[in-house]
Amino acid sequence: MAEVGVPARLELRGISKQFPGCLANDQVDLDLRPGEIHALLGENGAGKSTLVKIIYGVLKADSGHLRWNGEQTTITSPSQARKLGIAMVFQHFSLFESMTVAENVALGLDDNVRLDVLSDQVAEIGRRYGLTLEPERVIHDLSVGERQRVEIVRCLMQNPRLLIMDEPTSVLTPGEADTLFITLRRLADEGCTILYISHKLSEIRALCDRATVMRGGKVVATCDPAEETAYDLARLMIGADFSQASKTGSTQFGASRLKVRNLNMAATALHGTDIADLEFEVAAGEILGIAGVAGNGQNTLLAALSGEQLADDPATIEIEGQIAGQLGPRRRRRLGLAFVPEERLGHGAVPEMSLIDNALLTGYDRQGLLSRGSIMFSRTKDYAERIVKSFQVVAGGIDANAGSLSGGNLQKFIIGRELLQQPKVLVVAHPTWGVDAGAAAAIHTALLELAEQGTAILVVSQDLDELLQISDRIAVLTAGRLSDCMVTADADVTQIGLLMGAHVADDLAEPDGEQRASQT
Repeated sequence: MAEVGVPARLELRGISKQFPGCLANDQVDLDLRPGEIHALLGENGAGKSTLVKIIYGVLKADSGHLRWNGEQTTITSPSQARKLGIAMVFQHFSLFESMTVAENVALGLDDNVRLDVLSDQVAEIGRRYGLTLEPERVIHDLSVGERQRVEIVRCLMQNPRLLIMDEPTSVLTPGEADTLFITLRRLADEGCTILYISHKLSEIRALCDRATVMRGGKVVATCDPAEETAYDLARLMIGADFSQASKTGSTQFGASRLKVRNLNMAATALHGTDIADLEFEVAAGEILGIAGVAGNGQNTLLAALSGEQLADDPATIEIEGQIAGQLGPRRRRRLGLAFVPEERLGHGAVPEMSLIDNALLTGYDRQGLLSRGSIMFSRTKDYAERIVKSFQVVAGGIDANAGSLSGGNLQKFIIGRELLQQPKVLVVAHPTWGVDAGAAAAIHTALLELAEQGTAILVVSQDLDELLQISDRIAVLTAGRLSDCMVTADADVTQIGLLMGAHVADDLAEPDGEQRASQT
């Protein structure tokens, strides 16, 4: 709870930041109090990420000033921010993939600590807060959820006075999120200020003391989120009413378009999870959701389906009735497969390439963007423009590099690029990771419309609410094995939560040895 009668921990006055063709922050004022959990809300591209990067010293404001504990200051670098007591968990992870967990944590600390001592500290903090990590593991072998744990633990090692968290629960299960909230409330009780960015409005209402809403680079409202409905908060962010996606209730599906039979595959990553005896089908017009905690074989399954990792037995995977287990990604796409990976930058898109070039990367065949080996630039530009317009991607034009987009806008671009190819089969991981309520509703609507047109859709996600909202059937992947598929309308949410948390029950024990309640 915020302390009363003391100066603000951080004050921002008149903060503005201009980029070419975009006024990202426009005279922003913000007060953050000691012991307060303060939400920063806004659509993708509203200016939230720019503002927190200014606070953390990654960017410099064009105008305006900051006060830290009542004294005016200028934060010129993340190192200076950390010395003041500011720590940040970025939405896009700032980790070196070829280094270990402990080595990455060490890089975020300004004091020299022996690596073996630091490893023990990382493991202890992880156990204490239910964010279990193996300090010797290499980052490139970790799932997205596990990488998020590294970022959070690295910040907790700094004993911060202001902790900035950008979409911290995007890849956490409900149980893991509950554990994080316990940690954040404990930090707030100890006087730490927390600036919390999330598009999960139910979280904001349950966790945060105040909320500041941004739209178009400006602050448009400050409120007590507990006194607002999630819909009202979303409407403040968007500036207009919007419609939630909803299923028609139809259960009439066509023939199976994706079949997986007795799929066994070893993980290529050293500490990855093998998958064993996986069997499922996805019919034309159906959405099958696969839930699970990160690190249970999702990466192996996605690589097997996309063709990035080939099956030993070609008959284990069929696409449109064609044996595909030993076909590579290009040949599977020609059969009608489209694919959205869990990692946006580096896997879903090349950061240094323009949106035009990123549109070409997967759309060249089904969109007819090549002619006799030559790129049809006019058609490629039209395709990129169509993606940006159809999915309301906020960017500095189609010539902008993918890496310049906010996380949510890049996600919308990648989703749009695949959906506009009108695939026969769509495999998508975490479709609404880090996108705002309006964009999430638009993506869900687009998936439902695509299914109505006959596409077979497989959604792999840790967001159980999302899967329950859009899936016709749901299954849980745990320790590389898949549960029986359940009709979503009849599914027992408690049972799904238990299946998701089964393999980490011991890791989620409280420090006194008592096991936490089951994840739901």
